[in-house]
Amino acid sequence: MPGDKEVLAKYIPEKAVPLILEWLKQSNVQLKISRTRNTKHGDYRPPLQKPYHLISVNHSLNKYHFLLTLVHEYAHLKVWDAYKNKVKPHGTEWKRQFRELLTPLLVSSIFPDDLLPVLKKYIQNPGATSGDVDLVKAFRNYDDKTTQLTVEDIPAKGLFRIQNGMVFEKGEKGRTRYKCRRIDNNRVYLVSAVAEAI
Repeated sequence: MPGDKEVLAKYIPEKAVPLILEWLKQSNVQLKISRTRNTKHGDYRPPLQKPYHLISVNHSLNKYHFLLTLVHEYAHLKVWDAYKNKVKPHGTEWKRQFRELLTPLLVSSIFPDDLLPVLKKYIQNPGATSGDVDLVKAFRNYDDKTTQLTVEDIPAKGLFRIQNGMVFEKGEKGRTRYKCRRIDNNRVYLVSAVAEAI
C-alpha cells in the first residue's frame, strides 16, 4: 500500500512533496482527493463537526493546479487557526498567508518556467483561481484535454453549451466575462471567458 509521500507525488510536483507533507502533519488535517466538481477546485472545512480540519482537492486537476489549490485551501486553514471566522475568507489575512505559503514554492524545480511569471503576477492580489483568466489559461496548457474549447474561443454571436447543459449566444466582452444570451429564456448572463464550452 502506498504511503503518503507516494500518494501526494501522484498529484503534485515531486519537489513540493516534502514541504506539503510537513504542513499536513503539523496541522491535524485530513486531505481528501475529491471527485471532479464543476463549481470548485477545492474546499476547506474547519474542525467544527469533526475533530480535524478537512481539505478537499479535485483529483482531475493537473499537478500544478492541484498544488496551487492545495496551498489556497491550506491558507484558509492557517487563517482559521489564527482568527477563526472573524475575518473575510479571501481578505487581507488570507492573502498575506497565501503569499507566505506559496512564495517558497515559486521555483523552477516545482513550477515550469512559463507558469512562474503568471503565478508571480497572480500572487500580488490572489483570490479564487477560476477568476484569473491568465492563470486558468496557463494551467490549461498542462491539462490532459488539449482540445478543450473555452467561451473565448467561440466566435461572436456563436452558440455554445456549458457543462450544465444551458445553451448561450456569445455577446460582448466585459473585463473577464462575456454577456451571453441564454437561448431558452432570452436572459443575459455573465459567463467567464475561460468557461469550458462543449
